[in-house]
Amino acid sequence: MSSFPDHGRSVGTVYLVGAGPGDPELLTIKARRLLGEADAIVHDYLVPAEIVALARPGAELVFVGKKGGGFCCPQRDIEGTLIRLAREGKTVVRLKGGDPFVFGRGGEEAEALVGAGIAFEVVPGVTSALAAAAFAGVPLTHRAHSSAVVFLTGHEDPAKPDSAICWEDYGRLGATLCIYMGMKNLETITRRLQAGGLAPGTPALVVQSATTSEHRQLLSTVGEIALRSEREGFGAPAMVVIGEVARLAEKLAWFEAARTAALTS
Repeated sequence: MSSFPDHGRSVGTVYLVGAGPGDPELLTIKARRLLGEADAIVHDYLVPAEIVALARPGAELVFVGKKGGGFCCPQRDIEGTLIRLAREGKTVVRLKGGDPFVFGRGGEEAEALVGAGIAFEVVPGVTSALAAAAFAGVPLTHRAHSSAVVFLTGHEDPAKPDSAICWEDYGRLGATLCIYMGMKNLETITRRLQAGGLAPGTPALVVQSATTSEHRQLLSTVGEIALRSEREGFGAPAMVVIGEVARLAEKLAWFEAARTAALTS
């Protein structure tokens, strides 16, 4: 017997789907199939229009985008929308940039679905740290430079009285640091990393709009990256990669090299 409630009709399933970092070709095969089958697609601001366009004709498209300083759909409303659509018997794709379980609040949405008795599945996507580093020519691990990778967020719940991240500790870790949503607080973050012992000359890389036609990157140092990225107009969406591996972008930046070659050919 099903553990889900009977609402007079079959209850739909919600798929928490990662749309990847921006390039539509990095979408998984399963994600593409589900987009072509879903009755409703609930999508974020950072999901490219080309991916949303893969929806089957007649599918209900619900925009719940979040953008700093602009429209922001409250998280509780997003969860309520998913529950409502599923209770209408619809197959629902919750389409999120990157991976739904890496700083995507997919865990909160999954908890809400469980609480409402709604079946769900998670379809992983290529998360931003992996994509930004790969397209910038930075191997996040390297036998000669780094054997550990840490994913961190530079933007936490504003309701928290204090940051849960002790940046000084990560300054002593010796791992590659991948910082999501860190541009607004980059000066504070890098200053605290240095206070923890991270050398000011440690390589630091900012990659903006990774994998897309707007891709741009800036290689600097921990001591200078905040000021330089501000001067050169870097902003969200961007990934910050800190560690010795970031220096490899000087010779392995294949994506920028290919675009430069295409422009000069």
